[in-house]
Amino acid sequence: MRKLSWLYVFVLPVVMLAVSADCQQTPVSGDQTSGYQMRIISRSTQAVDYHHKGTTKVDLRGTDLSSQVQGKAQVEGKAGGVKVDVDIAHLPPANNFGLAYLTYVLWAITPEGRPRNLGELIVKDGKSALHTTTDLQAFALIVTAEPYFAVTQPSDLVVAQNVIRRDTKGGFEPVDVRFELISRDTYNSQVQPINQPVYEVSNKTPLDLLEARNSVRIAKDAGAGQYAPSELQKAQDLLNEAEDYYRRKQGTGPIGTAAREAAQTAEEARVMSVKREQDEQAAQERKAAADQAAKAQAEAQAQQAAAAQAQAQAAQSQAEAQQAEQARQQAAQQAQQAEQARQQAEADKAQMRARMLQQLNQVLTTKDTARGLIVSMPDVLFDTGKADLKPTARERLAKVAGILLAYPDIHVEIDGYTDSTGSLEFNERLSQERAESVRSYLTSQGVNQSSITTQGFGPNDPIASNETSAGRQQNRRVELVVTGSSIGQRQGQNAEVPGASQ
Repeated sequence: MRKLSWLYVFVLPVVMLAVSADCQQTPVSGDQTSGYQMRIISRSTQAVDYHHKGTTKVDLRGTDLSSQVQGKAQVEGKAGGVKVDVDIAHLPPANNFGLAYLTYVLWAITPEGRPRNLGELIVKDGKSALHTTTDLQAFALIVTAEPYFAVTQPSDLVVAQNVIRRDTKGGFEPVDVRFELISRDTYNSQVQPINQPVYEVSNKTPLDLLEARNSVRIAKDAGAGQYAPSELQKAQDLLNEAEDYYRRKQGTGPIGTAAREAAQTAEEARVMSVKREQDEQAAQERKAAADQAAKAQAEAQAQQAAAAQAQAQAAQSQAEAQQAEQARQQAAQQAQQAEQARQQAEADKAQMRARMLQQLNQVLTTKDTARGLIVSMPDVLFDTGKADLKPTARERLAKVAGILLAYPDIHVEIDGYTDSTGSLEFNERLSQERAESVRSYLTSQGVNQSSITTQGFGPNDPIASNETSAGRQQNRRVELVVTGSSIGQRQGQNAEVPGASQ
């Protein structure tokens, strides 16, 4: 990476995918039971490298989800770590986005797309502040609405992200980043319903307790009861302890301690469940693949044994009728295979012929006839009344030669034609010389000279009336008749592929 100053700034210009009912998602875990899905989503944000010591600032600006959000972050790079002080305002209540969301979390996103939970933003009167440190050196800052503070992966409800200020030190360098966000559908109720009186944020119920309730519910939805039962039970016990403290009015300290530990344990259970479910699905897929391979192998062995037994029985059989029947069946099978081989060979030739026709038609007008593929070179590719090739003609013939070289068994008959103007002797000589000129150039491009023949027909075989200027121009031409066993014989009427180069 190019060093610009004491500070590097990475710009991450990636368009955010729309979140809608028909949004294409990339599931990485989950099944019909848990309903858990992860999807890759891209956002446009900016990352700063705070490797060197010093203090700088970035702004925090609201996204389309919450455009009124404003804030700033002061970041101080120190040896062994980075200090981050964030002040943010105009944050709406997190449950505006749904009952499943209770709080906000500040994230550091590395240029490689790895998220780091820097801490919870407790909102009071729309304002929040957070003072934290991280061992990361280069990162972007984003703020997301979350169901609880201990989440390890950001949700797709990004309400704010950092913006480079004019006085932010350093230069800019583009970096593309993709990072995983948890879809909002994941946190909606899948198993245990969300009871509004229980989960609704109010002044009566401590936020820590609400987040603990939410985390245990989400862990259950993630299948922790199946994949991480002991961790889920520990989280439930801690939640029960916090609920007991709350009922007995033991104060915010004991309630908060038990509740936050419950949320952290529930998140561990959720992450563990997702991982174990992925491992289980992968193991099932591996087993299914192995079983299928074993079945296929057994069937192949059985078929081989059956074939060997049939051959042995045929060899041992002395009955003339049985031998005759076997001979008839063998003959029929061989005839069928021979017919299939013939049809396949014809299809291959037809396909190769069509491909060659298309290739040639991209260079010069080409038509498929009973004589072969006829490539037509108009008179305008030669000097007037001469056999000299114009540069355009040489350029096109070079391309034709490249095509012909890909078909080693091809034979080319080069036929020259003129209009009826002038003497017959002159026209026959000119048509032959033009055909020879084309052959000479093709052989110079590597086409085997022995596979090319030439002939001058003069004014014979006109394709248009010689009474008009346009007709005479059409008659003045050189035709390359391309034949060969690899492209077979054309079936049906003459067909000229449209759109050829003129």
